[in-house]
Amino acid sequence: MVLNLENQLWSVVSFQHVKPGKGPAFVRTTLKHVLSGKVVDKTFNAGTKVETATVDRRSMTYLYADGTDFVFMDGETFEQIHVSKEVVADGANYLLENTEVTVAQHEGVALYVELPTSLELVIQHTDPGLQGDRSTGGTKPATLETGAEIQVPLFVTTGEKVKVDTRDGRYLGRVSS
Repeated sequence: MVLNLENQLWSVVSFQHVKPGKGPAFVRTTLKHVLSGKVVDKTFNAGTKVETATVDRRSMTYLYADGTDFVFMDGETFEQIHVSKEVVADGANYLLENTEVTVAQHEGVALYVELPTSLELVIQHTDPGLQGDRSTGGTKPATLETGAEIQVPLFVTTGEKVKVDTRDGRYLGRVSS
């Protein structure tokens, strides 16, 4: 849910309804500013009216990068929208053409882009493992086909397809062809 507080948009990360033994009930919330990403805790008295913002979440396909913007297309209407690099944020590290994402818009302005939690990407380059490297050992840097750098186990080689967590860039495993 997205709230409109003092003409700023905040998404509700978590909330807890509290009914103390003394005094009126209240709601304790953790809010995240939609544009800046700033997180704050805010308490509302029970019964307080809060304006909710209408956020249109649509499934879209990433087409290509156009300068500093990313171009997405709605699969139903074939409408194309340009989203700035600031809105895409870290998701840009894992975007490949034709990736299905969710784009949230408020009054025609893109608020954020939500990638799938994991994507399968090919290792563009990593140093070769050494004799004796085991699956339980350490990690080494690897560059993905998108240009992002992640840490992978020592046994992973260039050209392999791996599963990556798009939220924090963690290696999740190899993908068998």
